[in-house]
Amino acid sequence: MTRIGRFKSDAARETYLRAYAALEELWPLPSTQVDVPTRFGSTHVRRSGSGDGVPLVLLHGFGGNGLYWHDVVEGLARGRVVYALDTVGSAGRSVQTAPLSGDADYGAWFSEVLDGLGLDRVHVLGESQGAWHATLVALHAADRVASVSLIEPNGVVARIPVRALLKMLTFGANPTDEGWRKMAEWLTPGVTMTDVEWACMKAAQGYRTAAGWARPLKDAELESIAPPLLAIYGAESVLSDPPVASRRLAEHLPDAEIETFPGVGHGLRGQIPDQVTARTVKFMARHDEAVRPGR
Repeated sequence: MTRIGRFKSDAARETYLRAYAALEELWPLPSTQVDVPTRFGSTHVRRSGSGDGVPLVLLHGFGGNGLYWHDVVEGLARGRVVYALDTVGSAGRSVQTAPLSGDADYGAWFSEVLDGLGLDRVHVLGESQGAWHATLVALHAADRVASVSLIEPNGVVARIPVRALLKMLTFGANPTDEGWRKMAEWLTPGVTMTDVEWACMKAAQGYRTAAGWARPLKDAELESIAPPLLAIYGAESVLSDPPVASRRLAEHLPDAEIETFPGVGHGLRGQIPDQVTARTVKFMARHDEAVRPGR
């Protein structure tokens, strides 16, 4: 993307920050916050947890921010420090000042955030659009990544089905409260957001995003991913096409671990949080020993 993300007006920014402040009340752990300067703007980071495990960085999905990990952060932070980022170019407390013009810029941005935090190598966990960003980090900042875990990486390994794209465009043409709720029910059935989460998601509509959109990786790109990779899918996902994605990963990245949970969809982290967290923690633990974290 060549543009810079920004709020549509001062009023939109104020509305969003009020909703963000309310969402902070759901964060279950003590935390500290810092704004890390990078060449692309300041990145807001929330730090929680403690322990000797390799630190974990969380990258949120579209329309979200780092606080949307509140429901699983306790499990993820057992024995390690967790850093929840507000991705530059997305609604949140980060402030973008220069465009992320290409895929490699995400690796540069991520590396500069780690430098500002005094970290060497970390685990990376991304969900949905955040899984796309995590994949770019694995490709373009591999030396900083101990492992990468992707929850529902739609559009990254397999194309988003045309029917799903058309349905999203239809919903987007009618951005009413009812329309957004219907889209959420279709995208993430079985997931119930709190009123506070809804308010923040709605307020994010006042932000012109510049966080980029996923595209299917080329075969050579998949084959060049160096860090250990875990891909987690919901078998009923309307976006990620788990059968096709799993076959491509098995063919082009045979060392990747693939987990497809039955009976759940794109919102599986909200449907079965304990199972998704346990699978991710188990994967990270196996790759802790190879890295000594910076602090």
